[in-house]
Amino acid sequence: MTRSPSSTVYLVGAGIASLSAAALLIRDAGVDGRRIHVLEETALPGGALDGKGDAQSGYVTRGGRMLTEETYVCLWDVLHAIPSLDRPGVSVKDDCWAFNAEHVPHARARLIDREHRILDARHLGFDIQDRVELMRLLATSEKALGTKRIEEVFSGHFFQTNFWTMWRTTFAFQNWHSAIELKRYMLRFLQEFPRIHTLGGVRRTRYNQYDTIVRPMRRWLERQGVSFVHETKVIDAQFASNAGGHRVTRLDALRDGQALAYAIADDDVVLFTVGSMTADATQGGDGWPAPLVRDKRDGAWTLWENMARKLPGLGRPNTFCGNVDETKWLSFTLTMRSPLLLERIEAFSGNEPGTGGLMTFKDSSWLMSIVVPHAPHFAGQPDGVHTLWGYGLFVDQPGDYV
Repeated sequence: MTRSPSSTVYLVGAGIASLSAAALLIRDAGVDGRRIHVLEETALPGGALDGKGDAQSGYVTRGGRMLTEETYVCLWDVLHAIPSLDRPGVSVKDDCWAFNAEHVPHARARLIDREHRILDARHLGFDIQDRVELMRLLATSEKALGTKRIEEVFSGHFFQTNFWTMWRTTFAFQNWHSAIELKRYMLRFLQEFPRIHTLGGVRRTRYNQYDTIVRPMRRWLERQGVSFVHETKVIDAQFASNAGGHRVTRLDALRDGQALAYAIADDDVVLFTVGSMTADATQGGDGWPAPLVRDKRDGAWTLWENMARKLPGLGRPNTFCGNVDETKWLSFTLTMRSPLLLERIEAFSGNEPGTGGLMTFKDSSWLMSIVVPHAPHFAGQPDGVHTLWGYGLFVDQPGDYV
């Protein structure tokens, strides 16, 4: 269907997908930014690309994306048109390229064993059977793989290899996750196989990804007239169906506990972001753990479930969010007013802050990994304040030292 210049565009969710869509609609499709409305449940844009806090209360990021050059071609193309916040005349992409030229990424301590020895991670550890099973996975159709788990397509030895430890901690895979999802990641990041031990293909951002990517994108979009409607949870969509397919007729939402609706005209456009890796995320502190949410409070999964009930072709969200214990994970950010820990990590690893990658403690009960970013990692972070980020995959296991 051809859209008229008067079409209104609604983007549900303010993550990187919606921000990129808005930028491309303006830049490549000629849409007037004033006709684009971003509806977001939280108070900030960025979705999982978040970063917040201060030197007094502490800084927090929930995670980071492995932004390689080859896999994220479309994103880098978008960022080439977005001006940096604090470097006049320089795009976000060019700023990232310059930062990586100054701080060349090359992890020297990707894997560490229980004796605190740095392992030679160049040796991936495959035997013939591992290689055969890996090629079989890549060659098998998704239809044939069906609902198989990763542990159903590989033998026990594969899960003891250096490769699997590095791959799973780079992308947060569990043995019981989908074999199809693993295949998709492997095909998409195939170029990382020879450099998975150094993570040398990852393009680092000057600050955390919220400050480096999200904030400049929002400023540029707002200058084009795009409106951001925050603290508005879209909970359902109504459809009209005919022989040509399905069309959204209304978005149902909540704001401040009050119901509201957006009527969608025939020539309007609605783009949804459904599901979320940070849905129902909670925050702990120095003296208490982050509480675990088992009922769905975040709108991303509820919206998808409600739409899928009306239109079966929209997939099965419960496959991805139906088992909290098999999909939960925990990350942490340290805010330090002494450089002592980072100096010891630098001496141990041989990497200056910002040049290393994930350091995975292969034998830890949590399968814990940490990474030391270049400082400042947050906009406005003062001298003398340092940060470190880490996460664990087996967070139900008792820690080795606590």
